Amino acid sequence: QVQLVESGGGLVQTGGSLRLSCAASGRTFSFYAMGWFRQAPGKERDIVAAISGSGSGGSSTYYADSVKGRFTISRDNAENTVYLQMNSLKPEDTAVYYCAADADPWLQTITSKYDYWGQGTQVTVSS
Repeated sequence: QVQLVESGGGLVQTGGSLRLSCAASGRTFSFYAMGWFRQAPGKERDIVAAISGSGSGGSSTYYADSVKGRFTISRDNAENTVYLQMNSLKPEDTAVYYCAADADPWLQTITSKYDYWGQGTQVTVSS
């Protein structure tokens, strides 16, 4: 069982930056693939970024087209934490952001394949 706790959300102006953190419990964090998702009111939960786990034999990342060049996902396995650095924020980035873990290590972009979810953190970008 893995527990995930997100932090770092808040209110920021257009063009600003935020860094989200997701602290994970458990000894096998480094093995898991991790992802960041977001859900705006009335919309589906969509993937934002993902990163592979140590069991995949390498380090791979994925970004949604809407955030490429602006967001960066990273992980610190020693700290059991995954981060999402968000720069050049836009009003359309406003959403609840969720961290998720996949018990398999390979890069995963499909929402339903993730096994564990955090409670979410609100990000609001004002125009």
